[in-house]
Amino acid sequence: MMSDTHIPLPERLRPRDLSEIIGQDHLLGENAPLRQMIDQGHLPSIIFWGPPGVGKTTVALLLAQAVDRPFISLSALNTGVKELREVIAESGDLLTPVVFIDEIHRFNKSQQDALLNAVEKGKITLIGATTENPSFEVNSALLSRCQVYTLNSLDADAIQTLLNKAIQTDKFLKARFIQIEEYDALIQFAAGDARKALNLIDLIASTFEPDIENIVTNAIVVKVAQQNIARYDKSGEQHYDLVSAFIKSIRGSDADATLYWMARMLKGGEDPVFIARRMLIAASEDIGNSNPNALLLAGECFRSVQAVGMPEARIILGQCAVYLATSPKSNSTYLAINKALELAEKTANLPVPLHLRNAPTKLMKQQGYGVDYLYPHHYPEHFVLQDYLPPELRGTKLYERALNKREVEAERLQQRRWQQEQQQQ
Repeated sequence: MMSDTHIPLPERLRPRDLSEIIGQDHLLGENAPLRQMIDQGHLPSIIFWGPPGVGKTTVALLLAQAVDRPFISLSALNTGVKELREVIAESGDLLTPVVFIDEIHRFNKSQQDALLNAVEKGKITLIGATTENPSFEVNSALLSRCQVYTLNSLDADAIQTLLNKAIQTDKFLKARFIQIEEYDALIQFAAGDARKALNLIDLIASTFEPDIENIVTNAIVVKVAQQNIARYDKSGEQHYDLVSAFIKSIRGSDADATLYWMARMLKGGEDPVFIARRMLIAASEDIGNSNPNALLLAGECFRSVQAVGMPEARIILGQCAVYLATSPKSNSTYLAINKALELAEKTANLPVPLHLRNAPTKLMKQQGYGVDYLYPHHYPEHFVLQDYLPPELRGTKLYERALNKREVEAERLQQRRWQQEQQQQ
């Protein structure tokens, strides 16, 4: 028989009642939406969206228990259409079971479609959990039949509450007489993840002697965490660090590092579609108009990975990753759109100049709409100088080209505009 100390601390402290859930009061607190529905004995199909370690699986189980329903747990990683249909067929003998599907974003369209009819006819109550935006990863027909609720990362107060509960109630931790003197490093390493926080304090406690007072400081946390990070982070919570290293390697034009971090993510079970999506963003944010073909290739990579799947998708991902890493870099349009959005927010009251307005009716033309507009195609080189911004913003420069061949060449008309404006002054 396994002793309690061999059971991971997050499992030993897994909440047994909804009231024990920490950090999700917006859903489960008094008068919160999920709490009200459960109090009325009602449980709809739900998609839980949130980062790892915030309690999606636990909340799903406790919701099923609260309405006295059978609970069937599946993982999208190892459940196919055949298994789904078997579960749905067997559910006819049960009181509308709650079918929980972890990482539902990894289901392809046919797998999600297999759920649709059962959810629509009430054969099952679906609770899906995803770390990815369900608007992109769950098909619209299934999504429209589910309520979407966001579970938040735990804030500093919630992490502190969780850790104090652990050292006060867990048998193994209590025997170490732990006093947490400093919380900063624990909170930083936990990064909003309850599982990380508990695994880390359990790891630290294992270095302490029993039956004497043991003080937890930031220095101790950093030392233990850095020496043992693979142990308490082995279940995939390095996700955000790995993808950060991957994107920064692309941005830094290091093809070898790009491939290495991508391989680490794939070996760790990362969704290849997620990797492809991140490259799609990088192609625009970090390469942009220095090489517009990067966005086209990344878009095709994204579609191809969805169609092909692993293991062959690794080849497509690798090709795209190397192309992005070795492309010239520019964030000029990324900076420009951010400036434009900031300016638009501050100047949303400025009217569109009359000469730029559409004039579909005679009355609008009489009011001056479209008058004095100069049609560029009627002029040499299809260019004519005129104002396109409101008068109050004349001369505003949002786009600053980067020093790369394509953006320099593309700035020819911008330079001509600038020169003519200088001549008029």
